[in-house]
Amino acid sequence: MMESGQPGGHDGEAVVENAKPKLKPPPHFKVVMLNDDFTPMEFVVHVLERFFGMDRTQATHVMLQVHTRGKAVCGIYPAQIAETKVTQVNDYARKHQHPLLSSLEEA
Repeated sequence: MMESGQPGGHDGEAVVENAKPKLKPPPHFKVVMLNDDFTPMEFVVHVLERFFGMDRTQATHVMLQVHTRGKAVCGIYPAQIAETKVTQVNDYARKHQHPLLSSLEEA
Protein backbone atom coordinates (compact mmCIF):
# COMPACT_ATOMS: atom_id res chain seq x y z
CA MET A 1 0.00 0.00 0.00
CA MET A 2 1.30 3.45 -0.92
CA GLU A 3 1.42 6.12 1.68
CA SER A 4 1.86 9.06 -0.58
CA GLY A 5 -0.44 11.91 -1.30
CA GLN A 6 0.42 11.81 -4.97
CA PRO A 7 -0.43 9.11 -7.46
CA GLY A 8 2.54 6.90 -8.08
CA GLY A 9 4.07 7.68 -4.67
CA HIS A 10 6.10 10.78 -5.60
CA ASP A 11 5.02 13.02 -2.70
CA GLY A 12 5.04 16.14 -4.87
CA GLU A 13 8.58 15.61 -6.17
CA ALA A 14 9.17 16.60 -9.76
CA VAL A 15 10.14 13.79 -12.03
CA VAL A 16 12.88 14.83 -14.41
CA GLU A 17 13.19 12.94 -17.64
CA ASN A 18 16.21 13.45 -19.80
CA ALA A 19 14.84 14.59 -23.14
CA LYS A 20 17.20 13.97 -25.99
CA PRO A 21 17.31 17.02 -28.22
CA LYS A 22 16.40 16.34 -31.80
CA LEU A 23 19.46 17.49 -33.65
CA LYS A 24 19.51 17.58 -37.39
CA PRO A 25 22.69 17.93 -39.37
CA PRO A 26 23.48 21.40 -40.67
CA PRO A 27 22.39 22.10 -44.23
CA HIS A 28 24.91 21.18 -46.89
CA PHE A 29 25.59 22.96 -50.15
CA LYS A 30 27.07 21.88 -53.45
CA VAL A 31 29.98 23.93 -54.74
CA VAL A 32 29.35 24.12 -58.47
CA MET A 33 31.89 25.24 -61.06
CA LEU A 34 30.45 26.99 -64.10
CA ASN A 35 31.76 26.80 -67.64
CA ASP A 36 33.02 29.80 -69.57
CA ASP A 37 34.67 30.10 -72.96
CA PHE A 38 37.88 31.72 -71.76
CA THR A 39 39.40 29.96 -68.74
CA PRO A 40 42.03 27.41 -69.82
CA MET A 41 41.20 23.81 -69.00
CA GLU A 42 44.57 23.40 -67.29
CA PHE A 43 43.75 26.26 -64.90
CA VAL A 44 40.44 24.59 -63.99
CA VAL A 45 42.28 21.33 -63.25
CA HIS A 46 44.75 23.26 -61.09
CA VAL A 47 41.92 24.93 -59.13
CA LEU A 48 40.21 21.57 -58.51
CA GLU A 49 43.47 20.07 -57.23
CA ARG A 50 44.32 23.08 -55.07
CA PHE A 51 40.96 23.90 -53.47
CA PHE A 52 39.15 20.57 -53.54
CA GLY A 53 42.02 18.15 -52.93
CA MET A 54 41.38 16.17 -56.11
CA ASP A 55 44.07 14.13 -57.77
CA ARG A 56 44.90 14.86 -61.42
CA THR A 57 42.59 12.17 -62.81
CA GLN A 58 39.58 13.22 -60.76
CA ALA A 59 40.21 16.93 -61.44
CA THR A 60 40.44 16.27 -65.18
CA HIS A 61 37.17 14.31 -65.09
CA VAL A 62 35.35 17.15 -63.26
CA MET A 63 36.87 19.76 -65.60
CA LEU A 64 35.53 17.80 -68.60
CA GLN A 65 32.06 17.73 -67.00
CA VAL A 66 32.22 21.51 -66.59
CA HIS A 67 33.31 21.83 -70.22
CA THR A 68 30.72 19.48 -71.75
CA ARG A 69 27.72 19.97 -69.44
CA GLY A 70 28.16 23.63 -68.52
CA LYS A 71 28.73 22.95 -64.83
CA ALA A 72 29.86 20.29 -62.37
CA VAL A 73 29.76 19.69 -58.63
CA CYS A 74 33.19 20.07 -57.02
CA GLY A 75 32.10 18.97 -53.56
CA ILE A 76 29.35 19.09 -50.93
CA TYR A 77 30.05 20.93 -47.67
CA PRO A 78 28.38 22.60 -44.69
CA ALA A 79 27.30 26.16 -45.53
CA GLN A 80 30.30 28.07 -44.17
CA ILE A 81 32.87 25.78 -45.76
CA ALA A 82 31.02 25.87 -49.09
CA GLU A 83 30.88 29.68 -49.00
CA THR A 84 34.60 29.83 -48.25
CA LYS A 85 35.41 27.49 -51.16
CA VAL A 86 33.35 29.61 -53.58
CA THR A 87 35.08 32.79 -52.41
CA GLN A 88 38.53 31.19 -52.65
CA VAL A 89 37.94 29.88 -56.17
CA ASN A 90 36.42 33.10 -57.48
CA ASP A 91 39.10 35.29 -55.89
CA TYR A 92 41.90 33.03 -57.15
CA ALA A 93 40.50 33.10 -60.68
CA ARG A 94 40.28 36.92 -60.64
CA LYS A 95 43.82 37.17 -59.29
CA HIS A 96 44.98 35.13 -62.29
CA GLN A 97 42.75 37.13 -64.67
CA HIS A 98 40.33 34.31 -65.53
CA PRO A 99 36.52 34.63 -65.55
CA LEU A 100 36.05 31.20 -63.90
CA LEU A 101 33.10 31.20 -61.50
CA SER A 102 31.83 28.83 -58.85
CA SER A 103 28.56 29.08 -56.97
CA LEU A 104 26.42 27.34 -54.32
CA GLU A 105 23.39 25.12 -54.74
CA GLU A 106 21.44 23.44 -51.96
CA ALA A 107 22.37 19.79 -51.62
